[in-house]
Amino acid sequence: MFAELPLTALRSFEAAARLTSFKAAAEELHVTPTAVSHQIRQLESWLGRSLFQRQPRGVTLTDDGRRLFRDVHGALLDIGQSVAALRPRPDTGCLTVTTPTSFAALWLVPRLGRFYARHPDIAVRIDTCAQVIDLEHNAGVDLAIRYGGAVPAGLHRHGGLRETFGVYGAPGQAQAEAAQSPPALITVEWGDSQLYCRTWDAWCERAGVDWTQRAPTVRAYDEEHYAMYAAGAGQGLVLASSVVAAGSVARGLLEPVRPEIVVPGETYHVLCVPGRERHPPVRAFLRWLDEEIAASQPAP
Repeated sequence: MFAELPLTALRSFEAAARLTSFKAAAEELHVTPTAVSHQIRQLESWLGRSLFQRQPRGVTLTDDGRRLFRDVHGALLDIGQSVAALRPRPDTGCLTVTTPTSFAALWLVPRLGRFYARHPDIAVRIDTCAQVIDLEHNAGVDLAIRYGGAVPAGLHRHGGLRETFGVYGAPGQAQAEAAQSPPALITVEWGDSQLYCRTWDAWCERAGVDWTQRAPTVRAYDEEHYAMYAAGAGQGLVLASSVVAAGSVARGLLEPVRPEIVVPGETYHVLCVPGRERHPPVRAFLRWLDEEIAASQPAP
């Protein structure tokens, strides 16, 4: 059944497609770039279609190449996991999760103790690099938690965490701050710089206040966790996501201002390359994440 499959060529193709470079694939496989190129040309001839577009500074996948890469990459992951499980000393379980900095600092990391208590043999590496990572070509990342936007085609989406926005302040000071006319406002400027401006305007409209229209003192930070620390220190009122503020509220570091006033937000999507969700450490992490998300979401 599998006698005619060009397994060596498929392995060369997977490495070249993931690394978008014949040279890098050759270094990973400990062969020459010429050998990788030869294997891929043989595979293209065997299939009767082009898998790569050759360019002066690298290669990109054709539509057929992208389809084949998803299947081959997932299959090799499954084989690698099966072989690792049978070795006399199986590899220690580990996984890498890329996530926005504030989500990691304020939601994910404080909860990880419960994951480690259940899975002490699995190491979780948190990557908060601001650059968007191409999961299909970066085998070093298992899961991506991404904020808002459309889910990229070809990726597996596992659940999601929906947010709302509200206003928070330091315990014992929040209501006094809100009574000022207008209070000092704390906002965040990152990514879509208009996101927080629009959401502040929407919250004020729903609350029936004109804070954003009366030239208030505005203190801006480039990360949500800095803005929330500032609010907790009594520097003003912060507009914050219910997802990242929940832990601070539970620990008594912040209290909501007019909690009945909320503005809909975005969703944190959990994404991976199809097939990666079957990797045992990833599967365990996703199961735990589902439980944490269910426990943190407000009742309907």
